[in-house]
Amino acid sequence: MKDLIGLVCTNYDGTGFGPLTADRPVASLPFGGRYRLIDFPLSNMVSSGITSLGVITPYMYRSLLDHIGGGKPWGLGGKTNGMFVLPGAVYGRRTFNSKLQLRDLLVNRPFLERSGDVRMVIASTSRIMKIDYDKVATFHDHIGADITLVYKKNFATPGDPYSPALELDEDGRVIGVSYSEAKPCNCYLESLIIDNQLLLNFMTWYSAMDYMGIMDLVAENLKQFKVYAYEFDGYVGAVDDLKGYFYRSMELLDPAIAEELLGGEKPIATKTQDYPPTKYAATAKVSNSLIASGSIIEGTVENSIISRSVYVGPGAVVRNCVLMPSTEIGREANLNYVICDKRAKVADFVTLAGTHDAPFAMGKQQVAEINVR
Repeated sequence: MKDLIGLVCTNYDGTGFGPLTADRPVASLPFGGRYRLIDFPLSNMVSSGITSLGVITPYMYRSLLDHIGGGKPWGLGGKTNGMFVLPGAVYGRRTFNSKLQLRDLLVNRPFLERSGDVRMVIASTSRIMKIDYDKVATFHDHIGADITLVYKKNFATPGDPYSPALELDEDGRVIGVSYSEAKPCNCYLESLIIDNQLLLNFMTWYSAMDYMGIMDLVAENLKQFKVYAYEFDGYVGAVDDLKGYFYRSMELLDPAIAEELLGGEKPIATKTQDYPPTKYAATAKVSNSLIASGSIIEGTVENSIISRSVYVGPGAVVRNCVLMPSTEIGREANLNYVICDKRAKVADFVTLAGTHDAPFAMGKQQVAEINVR
């Protein structure tokens, strides 16, 4: 079996997230109280035995680099292998259906050439799952595939109407690629394995068409190469817009989903933050919520995700909310279906309300001093 090298793409559009991605890429969105979205593909790859990987960065990369650093939290701080921060292309138009475009690969050709005769494991950060790529690679080698696409059967992505649907023959070979319009299908999970030499060949053959996405290349070459699909049957959370982000966050309140994603022998790693335990005042009332360390809770919290160092004042009510790090909720404030970005502040007695399908989002360091419904 050839070695595996990872490639995580973070250089894609995040306009569907409103103020949450005004100055950060989707990959560095806080998630689950203490994680970032990029933690999932990084942890999956390292847990699968991948010791060398590249991260293709977007132009707004500051928060991403601040989080991943040199890769030490994931065991990627070696001198020879480890994590390689790679530039993403910053020019030209992007296709609506691609998380990885050819131009992102072309600017990083030296990285691929130095990788040698390996298989590349490529993933985006918009599909939250815990997957063993070693099993995918074993399938890839056993069946003699040139390309293996990871998919989930009968899966729909409500936030992304353009998720590629795979048409398969009885042997699991991909014979067609279409777009599902959020209908249940054999949904491609933005993750694949491809022989590195074939990837380099694609870059040579299609260099004049650098706006194409990797799935465009795969779809055009289904007859020329052996493209197979590997079925993933675990939990998958699609994060393609603000609504999808909110849905996936709320799903973590299901103990079974939280255990599958965040528990087990191969946990999701993240940047270490040293905070004291959360303090619960005598007036605090908390139910069905995930609350990270370093917070102070003096009010009521229900069905919510509370990140590190959050303050909920006395008499405040926080229901069905996602509060990112260092959020401050004033006394007697009332929040329902609200997402507060880092260091957001809600003044005393203020009411903020969204809905399950349209949560109200506050931007980073934004201050709310009037009622919004």
